[in-house]
Amino acid sequence: MASSSYSNSPCAACKFLRRKCMPDCIFAPYFPPEEPQKFANVHKIFGASNVSKLLNEVQPHQREDAVNSLAYEAEARIKDPVYGCVGAISVLQRQVIRLQKELDATNADLIRYTCNEIPTQDGRRMGEGGGSSLGQSPGYYYPSPWNNDPLGDGYHRGDNNM
Repeated sequence: MASSSYSNSPCAACKFLRRKCMPDCIFAPYFPPEEPQKFANVHKIFGASNVSKLLNEVQPHQREDAVNSLAYEAEARIKDPVYGCVGAISVLQRQVIRLQKELDATNADLIRYTCNEIPTQDGRRMGEGGGSSLGQSPGYYYPSPWNNDPLGDGYHRGDNNM
């Protein structure tokens, strides 16, 4: 729960509504004076009366979550009046789908690479004719900076010993 000082200054809700903040104010624990825009957004979208009714109906241990949800939805509705947070969720779902397709394509490339199905510049498949430099079985070539094959084609070795 957010802290609020009843004696020093009114909560953001009471300040916005221009009323005296009482010690039993339902808004005070959730709309501290340091966050006036939080209540302004919630009030603009839902109305102070509706928020007050909602907070009175919700169990005290769930109120902070309820206020955070209202604040998130209100901010989203201000940014996107038609879709609100559903618009943000849709954007994120499309991004997940796009990234999943990208991951699937990358995994397919990795499988082709490990099966030596990626052709080299001269048309041969990697690992054909020339074996490998680290005692790997023929057909599997893994280019690396440690295998003395600067071109990565299985033929050219850095030590000039073919």
